[in-house]
Amino acid sequence: MCGVRDVRGVFAVLAMLSLAACAREPDPPIRLNGAWLVIENQSKMEWRDVSVTVNAYYKGVAPRVAPGGRLEAPLAGFVTGLGQRFDTGREHVTHVEVRATDVGGRPVTLDWDEKNGAPLAQDAKGR
Repeated sequence: MCGVRDVRGVFAVLAMLSLAACAREPDPPIRLNGAWLVIENQSKMEWRDVSVTVNAYYKGVAPRVAPGGRLEAPLAGFVTGLGQRFDTGREHVTHVEVRATDVGGRPVTLDWDEKNGAPLAQDAKGR
């Protein structure tokens, strides 16, 4: 039979696990998942007319990203105005700009730059 001491031990372990889960830092809103770029809307408002620019030359767009939603796109899908695609074999991501408008009409701006920011995080969740 299970004693009071055993039950307390189980509750202590569960409490520690839940505290560890709460202490986990949130993922950054701009990150990589292999050769895919992940942009996460961590706000409570939908983004509209989303534009993502990589390395100041390569662009991708999306009509909207829901609150808490993620925009995932292969880096090779980003193109210049002349139709050149991002080549993951020859280039790496040095700068990402995200521009959008929220449902209230206010601008949304997210930027990441390797010179000024932490290294671009790898998405641990997988696709």
